[in-house]
Amino acid sequence: MKRRSFVSGVTASALTNTAAAPASSAPHRIGMSDVERLQRRFAEVIASDHRYGGQLGIEQEAAALADRALALQESGHATQRVRGYLYGCAAAFRSSAMWAAIDGRRFDDAAVHMREAQALAEMAGDPAIKFRIWSHAGTMYRHMGRPTQALAANNVARGLHINRRDPMFASLGLARQMAIHGAAGDNAATQRAYDEAQSAMDRANPGVHRPVWLNAFYDQAELDSLALSAYLALGQHDKAEYHAYRCLAGLRPHMRRSKAITTTRLAHAQLEQGALECAVNTAMSVSIDAAIQHPRVALMLRDFGARLTEVAPRSVTAETWSEYARTTWESAA
Repeated sequence: MKRRSFVSGVTASALTNTAAAPASSAPHRIGMSDVERLQRRFAEVIASDHRYGGQLGIEQEAAALADRALALQESGHATQRVRGYLYGCAAAFRSSAMWAAIDGRRFDDAAVHMREAQALAEMAGDPAIKFRIWSHAGTMYRHMGRPTQALAANNVARGLHINRRDPMFASLGLARQMAIHGAAGDNAATQRAYDEAQSAMDRANPGVHRPVWLNAFYDQAELDSLALSAYLALGQHDKAEYHAYRCLAGLRPHMRRSKAITTTRLAHAQLEQGALECAVNTAMSVSIDAAIQHPRVALMLRDFGARLTEVAPRSVTAETWSEYARTTWESAA
């Protein structure tokens, strides 16, 4: 309830603070101050996503703010530069709605947001937001189990000029390509993409100005998180465990959603190496809040329990996990 109240409160606050000015006989002038207010709201959406992730309230908030940015286009006079920024804000909000839907496993809704975001990004002419949308599309198709489409979408992102201008974008595109190759079972391509992603990150200039959404999440810890996903899919559980520990050591405090996902994947890697007690202890360290509220974490924990029962049926370890799941996050869900 506390989480739902927070998200609803942020939504109401965002819409109230970006409300249109009262009607006046004089034509309303839309300027950079309007754009800056929307950009501050976008930063708040990003922060909410990293704390909570996948919530319907975040998706709805971002979609409502995208509509607000578009409504401003019709509310008065503006320069072409300002109009371009407003389309960019709308595209950014739609891409966040898309990501929240992907993270919440609401793929049909994510596809709708994707199409709207793509059209808005074209009108904005902003290569960074185009990259974000197509990169998210690649992730969406990967989570849907469609690696061919995932690769095609991610290649659109990687083909944008911004990858050549800034190695940090190139690194993210390659890191997500690595995760797609892992899901497709291509070991050689996975390793090659990882090496190239790491090399690009090492070349990136930390002093370059980058979008808030990129600065908020992409760093060495996220590269290790994507490597963890790739190697886990390939069945290379020792490598997966290595990258899980590297990711957890480097995660910034606000990345609560990422911590829960990484910890759950670490438990899977430990389980597949026969470290049953260690795996269960790791899985039990995932916050109950994440286990209940985050659809992706909840699904991975259910898969963990099913795999544990398959590997060690009627074992004390399996019984310990079943009792824990039943009396904590399953009963509270």
